[in-house]
Amino acid sequence: MEYGEKIEAMRNELRVMNRAIPETMKGFGTLSKAVKESGTLDDRTKEMIALGMAIVQRCEPCILFHVEGLMKAGATRDELCDVLSMAIQMSGGPGVMYAGHAMACWDELAASAS
Repeated sequence: MEYGEKIEAMRNELRVMNRAIPETMKGFGTLSKAVKESGTLDDRTKEMIALGMAIVQRCEPCILFHVEGLMKAGATRDELCDVLSMAIQMSGGPGVMYAGHAMACWDELAASAS
């Protein structure tokens, strides 16, 4: 499965969750919106932090969503590489493996956007 397909499949799973447990998902959405819209950091910086944490936590769906978010926030591939380097430094070998997913996802999404 391609990364774009994985992102869409996860969105479909989240739609099911929204119908099954709407109050929980609404609460999570409210939290996410509040975090993005408050504070002093810009959206790109917040996406960098979230991606680094997703890699360290080894959450592939989170990685894919935050790679996409980072691209939408105007980040560059070089900035992505800095995030990947920090995540690897903080998580060692497993971070290398999950950082590979992030890089491949970035490259696939960038290629399909051009």
